Amino acid sequence: MAMTKADLIEEVSKVVDMTRKDSEVIVEAIFDSVVRSLRQGDKIEIRGFGSFRTRQRQPRVGRNPKTGARVDVPAKRIPFFKPSKELKDIVNGHESPEGIDTDD
Repeated sequence: MAMTKADLIEEVSKVVDMTRKDSEVIVEAIFDSVVRSLRQGDKIEIRGFGSFRTRQRQPRVGRNPKTGARVDVPAKRIPFFKPSKELKDIVNGHESPEGIDTDD
């Protein structure tokens, strides 16, 4: 099962005992801040969670899968997330962070 943005908003509203509308404003503000920082080329580091940054992809020659024709693919920046060691350990069941119920 994948968690959607609506699920995340619902979870935030339950945890902090706020209205769903107020939680939506908070979640949207966080996402907007991350996107704005990445567009400016900044790195976002959230201790214990991971870091977001952009990587530069060089221009290359690709192929159209239907026709096999050569296609020039321009250089571009792509968003990249690197999880922290703590997050990797939690996902792999090596430790449980405070306040997170892992019995579900």
